[in-house]
Amino acid sequence: QVQLVESGGGLVQAGGSLRLSCAVSGRTFSNYAMGWFRQAPGKEREFVIGISRSGVSTYPADSVKGRFTISRDNAKNTVYLQMNILKPEDTAVYYCAAQSRPIPGGRPYEYDYWGQGTQVTVSS
Repeated sequence: QVQLVESGGGLVQAGGSLRLSCAVSGRTFSNYAMGWFRQAPGKEREFVIGISRSGVSTYPADSVKGRFTISRDNAKNTVYLQMNILKPEDTAVYYCAAQSRPIPGGRPYEYDYWGQGTQVTVSS
């Protein structure tokens, strides 16, 4: 079993930045590609960005390209989401997820484990 715990959410003004962390325990972290998803009220959960097992390759959604980056520290079993130039439409609950494949997928059903989520609210 793999446990994922997100942290770092909060309230920020438009144009600001936040960094989310996701601490992973229970299995070998480097065996998993990682992804961040978000879900706004009344909307489906959507893929934000993913990172390969090795950390060499990242896969941002078009909506966050140039603003969000993902990184991982395999020694600390942690994945990070750096969010810059935040917009009100980025407001959502953000989830990290683990997938036992080399490359992260873009659909929720492809992931094996999920965190509980952390709220990000961007005020205009």
